[in-house]
Amino acid sequence: MHPADIEREANAANLRPPRLEDLPIRRLPLRLLEWCARQGSALLAIGIFAGLALPPLAAMLRDVVTPVVALLMTLVLLRVDPAQVVGYLRRPLMVAALLVWLLLACPLLTFGAVWLTGLTQGDSAALGAALVLMATGCAATSSPAFARLVGLDGEIALVAALLSTLLVPFTAPPLALGLLGVDLSLSIGGLMGRLALVVGLPLLLSLVIRRLAGAERLHRWGSAVDGAVVLSVVLYGFGVMDGVLAKLLADPGLVLGGVLLAFAGSFALNLLTAVAFLPAGYGLALSAGLLSGNRNMALYLAVLPAATDARILLFFALCQFPLFLSPFLLKPLYGRLLRVR
Repeated sequence: MHPADIEREANAANLRPPRLEDLPIRRLPLRLLEWCARQGSALLAIGIFAGLALPPLAAMLRDVVTPVVALLMTLVLLRVDPAQVVGYLRRPLMVAALLVWLLLACPLLTFGAVWLTGLTQGDSAALGAALVLMATGCAATSSPAFARLVGLDGEIALVAALLSTLLVPFTAPPLALGLLGVDLSLSIGGLMGRLALVVGLPLLLSLVIRRLAGAERLHRWGSAVDGAVVLSVVLYGFGVMDGVLAKLLADPGLVLGGVLLAFAGSFALNLLTAVAFLPAGYGLALSAGLLSGNRNMALYLAVLPAATDARILLFFALCQFPLFLSPFLLKPLYGRLLRVR
């Protein structure tokens, strides 16, 4: 290129207004979000304990749990590959097998383990029932985000999380009533209204944002979106920890025992599911295990009547500990397993 042409292009570039994302001050929020994405596992682990240790903040954020879940789903939808999601939907047998395992096989296996270990008797009966009910739940809304954090398949996690959420009103009540005699009272109409808020609205918003922002910009801002996902999950964690510290101080044995049982149930379901789906592929098996170990207890906390045994409701809140800590605890293991695959 002629030197004069180079000079003219340089002058034109200097006259062109800089993009907002190129301005140092404007970049600060993006850089902060990118840092949150890099430290996501640690922030989730710290956040759940901060929510426990700061009851006033937890109480203040209790009522924002549902809007935060809707925001979280919007951000997750921005970070998944639509073509890959459609690709999984074109494999109906594999998706159906995963849903049957999550919603039917896992509750039955958990009930068998609870019965064999004697958790159906005496003072442990409530926690045993809570563990079985946990296994009837749908995959956590945050599962796709957690899958991305630990290097697993976010697309299959999204498909399973959405479909299991749609199906759980039809599978969980008869299982809970038949196995435990517990009436979950999941109103189909009420639950569908909630699903419209936490699934339908985010889907619409994500499509609008994709249209306005464009694929290139979304790709460039990918790490920042991941950081916003982490902060959304931390806010959710604060809200669901409301009242847990008071219960810990009043009955530490019950709370600590519940936390241990929550970890045991979550990790056992994770391992069993991963082993069961190994024939479908290594990556898919690990993603399925993560889905199975992390269940959406916020849904049950929202719909169960006030007359429900307080120990069951407490256990559902305590299930947030393995949910939030699993990316921190399991990420090194997943990284090692994926490297030696």
